[in-house]
Amino acid sequence: MAGERAASTDPDALSWYEATARQRVVALADPGSFREFLPPTERRMSPHLPLFDLPRAFDDGIVVGRATLDGSPILIAAQEGRFMGGAFGEVHGAKLVGLLRAALELTPRAVLILFDTGGVRLQEANAGETAIAETMRAIVDVRAAGIPVIGLIGGRAGCYGGGGLIAGTCSRLAVSEGGRISVSGPEVIETNKGAEEFDSRDRALVWRTMGGKHRRLTGGADAFCADTVSAFRRAALDLIGRAPSFDLETLEAEQARLEARVARFGDCRDATDVWRRLGVNDPETVPAMDTDAFTATVARVREADHDAR
Repeated sequence: MAGERAASTDPDALSWYEATARQRVVALADPGSFREFLPPTERRMSPHLPLFDLPRAFDDGIVVGRATLDGSPILIAAQEGRFMGGAFGEVHGAKLVGLLRAALELTPRAVLILFDTGGVRLQEANAGETAIAETMRAIVDVRAAGIPVIGLIGGRAGCYGGGGLIAGTCSRLAVSEGGRISVSGPEVIETNKGAEEFDSRDRALVWRTMGGKHRRLTGGADAFCADTVSAFRRAALDLIGRAPSFDLETLEAEQARLEARVARFGDCRDATDVWRRLGVNDPETVPAMDTDAFTATVARVREADHDAR
């Protein structure tokens, strides 16, 4: 079913989870409006991967450019989770940072980042970590200039490691059920704390803890989408229109909300315990809910909507 949707170019039928980065960008933007910066024909590839006898991609696993969305100019970046898990390297990171810096001169209506990443490439660790820091700094500058930065998360690789940190600096986030957001991935937690603490092979546990439904219920994401490009497009337009201000008051509110969240849920052992405290009836049924039923559940949870994520 998902494979059939991925083969379609119709935004209403195209599966976000199964689509490539280029398919997402082209189907998300207004028809014919996307213009790529540093396309594959320019061969801007990683200089480090050949040292490890690893294949390279002509675009280094990220697509960046300009387009329009519902007639308004935007800048857009999409990570390709099928290439090295969408991980950040030197060129990959530089393309994203460059796009964000260009936003200060081009002043688009918004910048969209289509996350699909496992974090930083181990083979380019120093350059990748630097790229994460520079991206976060650039997002701060863009938001301070009054330009919303919207993150869309629903790809195969999820949004892990430094990608999870970057997502936290965005103005708003939209996520689907297939999307996962976390700084430490399942395997990292298991390696450091053991399977008794977190069994990375337990897919139900992973999705309950890091998946889109949990992030939406706790307010870590601002919109929940069905797995289609058109659903993400509608969410992006909505989130652009209600991006919060970026000022000291918002930052202080975010800090206060995080402290309150730890105090309220810090002793919970499972996401279902968190959902129960949020007032969700029959929390064990949440993973099986379809989009409409889950959206109705979210509407009854006060924690889910807050300018301070």
